[in-house]
Amino acid sequence: MARKTKTAEKTADYVTLQDTIWPEQGICTERDLYVRTQGPVGLSDSRHELRFSTSGMAAFSSWFNLFNAEKWKRECGLEQLCLTLEGEGEFELSVFLAPTDRSWDRVVSEIISFPEDGPLRIDLSHVLKAPYEEGLLFFDLRAMGEGLLTRACWQTTQAPRRVPDLALAVTTFRREAEVARTVDRFNTFLKRSWMKGHVQLIVVDNGQTAEIAQNVHVHLVPNANLGGAGGFTRGLLEARARGASHCLFMDDDASIHMDSLERTYRFLSYAIDPATALAGAMISDQHRWAIWENGALFFSRCLPQHMGTDLRDVDEMVEMENEASRPVPWNFYAGWWYFAFPLDKVEHLAFPFFVRGDDVSFSLVHDFNIVTLNGVVSFQESFTEKESPQTWYLDLRSHLAHHLSLPSLQIGRWRTLKIAVWFFLRNLPRMHYETLSAINLAMEDVMEGPEFFDRNADMAQRRADLKALTQVEAWVPVAERPVTAPVRKKPPNWAVRMLNKVTLNGHFVPFFRVFGRKITVLAANRGHIGYVWGASQITFLNADRSKSYTVSHSKKKMLEQGSRLARNSWRFLRGYKDLNEQYQEAYGRLTSEAYWRRKLDMDG
Repeated sequence: MARKTKTAEKTADYVTLQDTIWPEQGICTERDLYVRTQGPVGLSDSRHELRFSTSGMAAFSSWFNLFNAEKWKRECGLEQLCLTLEGEGEFELSVFLAPTDRSWDRVVSEIISFPEDGPLRIDLSHVLKAPYEEGLLFFDLRAMGEGLLTRACWQTTQAPRRVPDLALAVTTFRREAEVARTVDRFNTFLKRSWMKGHVQLIVVDNGQTAEIAQNVHVHLVPNANLGGAGGFTRGLLEARARGASHCLFMDDDASIHMDSLERTYRFLSYAIDPATALAGAMISDQHRWAIWENGALFFSRCLPQHMGTDLRDVDEMVEMENEASRPVPWNFYAGWWYFAFPLDKVEHLAFPFFVRGDDVSFSLVHDFNIVTLNGVVSFQESFTEKESPQTWYLDLRSHLAHHLSLPSLQIGRWRTLKIAVWFFLRNLPRMHYETLSAINLAMEDVMEGPEFFDRNADMAQRRADLKALTQVEAWVPVAERPVTAPVRKKPPNWAVRMLNKVTLNGHFVPFFRVFGRKITVLAANRGHIGYVWGASQITFLNADRSKSYTVSHSKKKMLEQGSRLARNSWRFLRGYKDLNEQYQEAYGRLTSEAYWRRKLDMDG
């Protein structure tokens, strides 16, 4: 390769598949997730540029900015690829290919200088062919003197297969400030984006309180409060009516890099399979360097994929992304914090769950080709801290309904019942008796049949019931109830754990309330059952330690809810066959457009 690479082709002949994503205030500023620098290198977040002095190095072996060549080749038939750089100065450029479970290949190692009248392009098409392994591409730059990098992107001369019209559907309920910020960020993004003619934002306002300035790209739709299921369904129907080819479900606070929209659009435009859909990952805002979920599996319970992967660790990150390059199994589903899909492949709308479970059902009932893409992620409030009797109620209700409704999830009466028992046993040692009551209520409601979901699509009565039920397991300010018990920093030893498992954490031991430990458990360990063994009183602290609640051992409450579970289990086993038939028969009707148009009063 010549030192000064210059092409006679115009920039317009190249399509940018993936541009650089940079750290962003208010979203994520964990720099190592974007670029890692060494030596005299300065990064400007606002100008999106790197300034180098001699020997300064920037490595783009990062989750946000690597290029998954394996995924683009398999899913999009990519045959031509180049790395395009813009800047000033002379650098040592290294491009690496990281296959699965093999040493990395340095596929380019050159001294390059930036031309004065255009970008520098390095053709990497040969890397997409044998003898090279399939894998991930990324690059390093080491400055030979003073230098500047103003842009780095992955481009192709291949034409896209389609020109999608993408509708972003956002559902909101009385979160006026959050959704207004999202609209402002979207409008700012459109001013600089090439997507401007092919994207629109539909805000479905379930609370009918949002005040948003509408324009040709932003539409506000007042809607009845039927939860996320009703809100996203309304957004989908509005997207169809406005001529969109693809719809993207997204949270109202849109804690994403807006550049993810361009990355999503390009992948959908090149995808070989017209049923291709894209699932965004999720990262907790408590630890913005760790994956919470990079897609998930559902069978009896939800199994987040790659949870805990430290994206700052290159080896961990590469291993995760190589695993994520493989085609997903049949029970893979996408969370509705970020899910883009083709509208013409939608045969069922949401099941009327209100919230929790609608995304699982929607993914599994459709024959989408779901993929994930590095750097496409939503930053979310921790799910652990959101946990409550209501969330456990909603989760169990949807879990049972999935297995009763969907033929692909038929596992029989005993294994379906086992799901409810598992929910119960996860909470009994933690002494969450109000949650046990909510779990029993979920079983009872499911056993009323699918018409229960129709009658309670707005969840108004059940929300009130669950709020009244939740007296102990509710966060209160620490100032009102000071925390005095010592913090348990690790689970007890194996002998204590085994003894307490046999006795269900002392529920079968006389006077356990007296001699059991009094402990405090931090938010990060709230869902970890290992921390509760041997405790008769537990105070849970939230992430910033400003709120807490305390639960205490009670054999009476255990017997009340245990007896109730036994009765519900007997009823469930006896009525399983009829219940299964009812749910399978009703699923198509309760997910039809006609049903939802009536429910949302769209034809009135």
